[in-house]
Amino acid sequence: MQSMNWQGVIPAITTPFRENGSVDHDFLERHCGWLIENGCTGVVVLGSLGEGATLRWEEKLAVLNTAARALKTKAPVVAGISSLSTAESVELARAAEAAGCSGLMVLPPYVYTGDWREMKAHVNAVLEATPLSSMLYNNPIAYKTDFLPEQAAELLNEDANLHAIKESSADVRRISTLRSIAGERLNILCGVDDMIVEGVYAGATGWIAGLANAFPRESVELFELAARGEKDKAFELYKWFLPLLRFDVVPKFVQLIKYTQEAVQMGSGRVRAPRLELSDDEKAVVRDTVGDALSSRPSFARTSQQAEAHANR
Repeated sequence: MQSMNWQGVIPAITTPFRENGSVDHDFLERHCGWLIENGCTGVVVLGSLGEGATLRWEEKLAVLNTAARALKTKAPVVAGISSLSTAESVELARAAEAAGCSGLMVLPPYVYTGDWREMKAHVNAVLEATPLSSMLYNNPIAYKTDFLPEQAAELLNEDANLHAIKESSADVRRISTLRSIAGERLNILCGVDDMIVEGVYAGATGWIAGLANAFPRESVELFELAARGEKDKAFELYKWFLPLLRFDVVPKFVQLIKYTQEAVQMGSGRVRAPRLELSDDEKAVVRDTVGDALSSRPSFARTSQQAEAHANR
């Protein structure tokens, strides 16, 4: 198990499927390694982008074990913890620890949107289930539960192993407010791809990235330029990257990001129902967007290995 580092670019990785619908563990292992080789500081499995809600219990355990085995001491693996019930979330957190994961990303329960008293009890139960370093996931757009900055601070003051928050409200003011309330005690990770530069300037210390699944090196370069305050280069690379980053913020983000992986020959567009693969017209939009990006990359930008190979075909 690698010690947890809640900084840098940590992709929320996709779950690859074979043609028969089973999880492709061989590719999952290669993908984890490739992301770290391209500068990412860890991976998150079983998140929304990883289609965690569609995986059976035994599949979730297998994904945790494959990712932990792939990275071993190279980089930390973070397990997305989400379910219909608090009891199952607690069980999954303990399974993640047993598999060798280094951290937890704690989501509110699916379907039921409770009040703060209920959601706090749920989060506390998961945080207390293991000693693993944990990140609260705030995504009111997708999950309807909104962990307000003062509520996050309350959890931070009471739970010793809460060290980070993934802020996906799409409101950059939340990041600055969290930084003001929590200071340096809380690592704030931006969870919205097309807000990353603004997020860094507001105080984010990391990025739970989606398009990094296909463009990890470019994602790392963008984050580092923003973190170093190289604004001209950061905004030039950001402008180039934005048409791709916007795939992360629409309802079909899973299909779009997976097909982007296929377009750069680092994965496939296969998804699990009720999602369906993109239509031919939608695929053409992705291919055109990827092609435009590969032909117009800023000269200073470092390039992901697989994207480089695709561009030189």
